[in-house]
Amino acid sequence: MGFLKSIFTWWEGATIGTRLFSWRNGGKVGTDGLGNAYFESKKLLAGRTRRWVIYSGANDASRVPPEWFGWLHHQTDAIPADLPTPKPWVKDPVPNLTGTGAAYRPVGALERGGNRAAATGDYEAWSPN
Repeated sequence: MGFLKSIFTWWEGATIGTRLFSWRNGGKVGTDGLGNAYFESKKLLAGRTRRWVIYSGANDASRVPPEWFGWLHHQTDAIPADLPTPKPWVKDPVPNLTGTGAAYRPVGALERGGNRAAATGDYEAWSPN
């Protein structure tokens, strides 16, 4: 089922067409710690190369580390494997948690009971003269 799934679906990795395109028209540049593979085209298009990522797992753009994001968007030409080690205070990237149980829900959200704090009385409605 893995081969058939790769032909028809795009949301859990690359389709077979994308993999063939990557093999034929581009070269693999590297991988990140999450297993995502990064490619660059062999030919120039509008004066620069095309760059893309093939995710290992679900296609979620928030799974691209910041250093590879910069490379993908032509902010730098340095391949992230050649970059200096990050500072100790830099946190690891966090995936997009929207739609999961760990998503941020402020006070008053329906998922937290829908009870907002009472008004404090410091608001005065504007009324024209």
